[in-house]
Amino acid sequence: MPNPTAAMLVIGDEILSGRTRDANMHHLAGQLTERGIDLKEVRVVSDDESAIVAAVRALSDSYDHVFTSGGIGPTHDDITADCVAKAFDTAIDVREDARALLVKHYDRSGIELNAARLRMARIPERAHLIDNPVSAAPGFSLRNVHVMAGVPAIFQAMVASVLPTLTGGAPLISETLRIERGEGDIAGPLGALATTYPDLSFGSYPFQKDGVFGANVVIRGTDAGLVAAALRALSAEFGM
Repeated sequence: MPNPTAAMLVIGDEILSGRTRDANMHHLAGQLTERGIDLKEVRVVSDDESAIVAAVRALSDSYDHVFTSGGIGPTHDDITADCVAKAFDTAIDVREDARALLVKHYDRSGIELNAARLRMARIPERAHLIDNPVSAAPGFSLRNVHVMAGVPAIFQAMVASVLPTLTGGAPLISETLRIERGEGDIAGPLGALATTYPDLSFGSYPFQKDGVFGANVVIRGTDAGLVAAALRALSAEFGM
């Protein structure tokens, strides 16, 4: 049975402008791999309502799970929650369960829960809250879309809250073989190996350092025995 599939939607002008480097995709990919959920696509869109709504609908229809990152803070350009609600024709407003979390957090911190901060309690109807142990403002899951903060520490905490609730499959196993030959020499045997082992994926990643060139060949799959057999066959092909 194939593993569940997932996509990630990264939201924010600061990512597309190059001002902020996204670290959340790398973290999510590793966590999903361990859970046995295959990350199949990552999209990055600007803080534009139509772009976010269209991406949410398309990815939700195409994959078992969608994870969003960014756009759920207190500022005017944090529009992700409203866009997800619009994508599913769902009403959105300040939810009392989310408000209570913010009241408790800001009372404890001695900070005013003003109108801007209260925007973080805007949650679509029927959505389930995602715990945020870092700064209290929750994310949420609506249908198969999990909406999370863009700040890496908070994103990671939310991922840790969500993943145990999802059904995974077989974890992906990965093995790497360093071959000091050009990709032109590797391509033929690698193509034949891919045909012999159709359930595995093979990637060739060239390198050149200190006058040495070659490629790291990565073999991935969910069957440890098949991965090991393909690695042995590849090693034998190049006398390693």
